[in-house]
Amino acid sequence: MFVLGITGGIGTGKSTVASICRAAGLPVIDADAIAHEITDHPTETVERIAQALGTHLIDKHGVLDREKMAALAFSDKKALDTLSAIVHEAVVTAIDRRIAEAAAGKVKAIVLDVPIPVKRGFLDNADQIWAVSADESVRLSRLRKRGMSDAEAKKRMSVQMSSEQYNEIASHVIDNSGSLRELENRVHALLKQELGIRGIPLPGIPEQTRE
Repeated sequence: MFVLGITGGIGTGKSTVASICRAAGLPVIDADAIAHEITDHPTETVERIAQALGTHLIDKHGVLDREKMAALAFSDKKALDTLSAIVHEAVVTAIDRRIAEAAAGKVKAIVLDVPIPVKRGFLDNADQIWAVSADESVRLSRLRKRGMSDAEAKKRMSVQMSSEQYNEIASHVIDNSGSLRELENRVHALLKQELGIRGIPLPGIPEQTRE
């Protein structure tokens, strides 16, 4: 089974690339979605976060208060590292299980959508890595549409890896500074190239790339 890892910083459109892959017929394992599942319920992971970073981060229902956590994590690199380590352990367990289930089901290819390209759970599972990038001005514009101020967006970007660091680990770098159609064309071309040489069909990709 071919495991394709997709990563990139906030506002680059990493999840959009994963969605294009999904529409092309590839199952996607979304690390962010798994992390939400883990912290949206009273779980052992939530308890560990509370013990390490404070019970004030847990709401009255026993789940993670995302606004408070984000405010802390993106203003305190040490807090972000602690949070990432705790959540990562649970996410990796879930990713390993889903990859094993896909392999047992004779799935030919699968996508890992992971924001932080850590070694355990991503680099060690992915056969190939694509890094999604975009101009800073484009990223800021996208994050404004999510309701973030430029100051908040830049703060979040500053605690993540640089574009150069993402690009260093990638087999392919996908520039997502343009339109959605341009992005779809780039992703479809790469999928045809990389999965085509492996004999993996993709029924969700049109025969001809759109202009």
